Amino acid sequence: MELQYWIWIAVGTSFLIYIGIAIRSRALSTSEFYVAGSGVHPIANGMATAADWMSAASFISMAGIISFDGYDGSVYLMGWTGGYVLLALLLAPYLRKFGKFTVPDFIGDRYYSNVARGVAVFCALIVSFTYIAGQMRGVGVVFSRYLEVDITTGVFIGMAIVFFYAVLGGMKGITYTQVAQYCVLIFAFMVPAIFISFITTGNVIPQIGFGSSGEDGVYLLDKLDGLHKELGFHEYTSGDKSMLDVFFITLALMVGTAGLPHVIVRFFTVKKVSGARMSAGWALLFIAILYTTAPAVAVFSRTNLIETVKDQPYTSMPSWFNKWETTGLLTFEDKNQDRLIQYKADPISNELNVDKDIMVLANPEIAQLPNWVIALLAAGALAAALSTAAGLLLVISSSVSHDLLKKIIMPEIKEKGELIAARISATLAVCLAGYFGINPPGFVAATVALAFGLAAASFFPAIFLGIFYKKMNKQGGISGMLVGVVLMLFYMLKYKMGWFGGGNKEDWWFGISPEGFGSFAMLVNFLVSIIVCKFFPDPPKHVLNLVKEIRKPYKDMYSAILKRAERNYFNKGIFNEIL
Repeated sequence: MELQYWIWIAVGTSFLIYIGIAIRSRALSTSEFYVAGSGVHPIANGMATAADWMSAASFISMAGIISFDGYDGSVYLMGWTGGYVLLALLLAPYLRKFGKFTVPDFIGDRYYSNVARGVAVFCALIVSFTYIAGQMRGVGVVFSRYLEVDITTGVFIGMAIVFFYAVLGGMKGITYTQVAQYCVLIFAFMVPAIFISFITTGNVIPQIGFGSSGEDGVYLLDKLDGLHKELGFHEYTSGDKSMLDVFFITLALMVGTAGLPHVIVRFFTVKKVSGARMSAGWALLFIAILYTTAPAVAVFSRTNLIETVKDQPYTSMPSWFNKWETTGLLTFEDKNQDRLIQYKADPISNELNVDKDIMVLANPEIAQLPNWVIALLAAGALAAALSTAAGLLLVISSSVSHDLLKKIIMPEIKEKGELIAARISATLAVCLAGYFGINPPGFVAATVALAFGLAAASFFPAIFLGIFYKKMNKQGGISGMLVGVVLMLFYMLKYKMGWFGGGNKEDWWFGISPEGFGSFAMLVNFLVSIIVCKFFPDPPKHVLNLVKEIRKPYKDMYSAILKRAERNYFNKGIFNEIL
């Protein structure tokens, strides 16, 4: 069967599944719309969290970055996975104990101020819109390549699908749709990796295969190092970044992960505090399947690409080469007019420009895998982009309808009115995200990868201090968030966009890249919050009691242990003494 038929079958079937789940799981109350009624099983929530987290950036871009940057690209693996460990240990159970709907909800109540709530809403909208615009653009790119439509049409199709299950189903519909999307995206990512690993090394486990030797007896990483040297690139297994920059980027990704509002809200959807921690553990396991496979995919795709194009006649390139050329993500310029592809590190003599984002998508085509595998990959890429877009849309919707409208502007609004407002704001958010996907402004293109820095600079210190430092008052919390997010925005605009007099790599503060500056802004946030806090009175008594209460995440687990002991005829008093 032709590739195009396989693609329509794979994508169409997956979309029908998502729509069917959304209809069956539609939200009927604000609790179901915002947090799925707090009744999601930890395993299902772990799958939904993994799908929510593994966006088009994880599915499409991460392996592409690693395939080109090699060792330097490992910061994304360390930072993003480490962030979930941080989230599970420090934040998830305590936020679930709080029992509200959103991150601005927590910050507004913890810092007993609508000003704090408003600042949190502002930060949530900045992070979410920069993130979601990239997802919608990714949807358009995937559609343009595989469904052979233009990018604008692809974005419209993506908008329609997300609109249906995000606006109709809310968090309830999104959660169970994301469970299905996780199954689709992980299957789609693993199948080509297993195929190529077996073809290349004879080992069906990609994680082992990329550290093995090929038919020529040479280890793949050694082979790739040699190919890189021939082309003038630095060794694949070595890096150019300074140790300080690697540390700051990794830390920014970690604390940014722990501060992303669309990730945190997932832990409000489980029944118990213990379920929040279990959800984080399951999510880490489900994410690890893809993240430990990504380096293997990076090595396979990079090696196959170089061997396919290096010094080869342009006219002998396979069909996948020409199809990717039509998207503009792969270009060939015959500078010396010899019709041979010169792929080199030197930009003057290099004739081939390859967008990093095509490496995962083109990988099965380069390896000449069956058409159904290529179609499956297309369905997986769309699942990854749409799942994260839906989660971000809900954050935007709840920030407007619940935190801004219900908590600040119209506190007397009824539940039905709030639900209507949530759906209207979600609709407007879909339209705005679609617009940015079709016409991405420069600041979005420059800051999508830096959304983690924004979350690290704004949310993480406020949440951490709000839980673990009971004397932190509203003046300290608000000052820290404002200074952190403004400092991060300034650094991004200066060194990514060239604003405020521009700047180049040599001018970076302390040699820290914009991707890692979120860590520095976070430290400034902490420092400002604590210093300002000392000049103002302690929080009111009800806030101190709130902090004391949310610091007890194991209450439900403790009760369960006691009940189990009583059922086994243990004496309750003796059992308490043992504990």
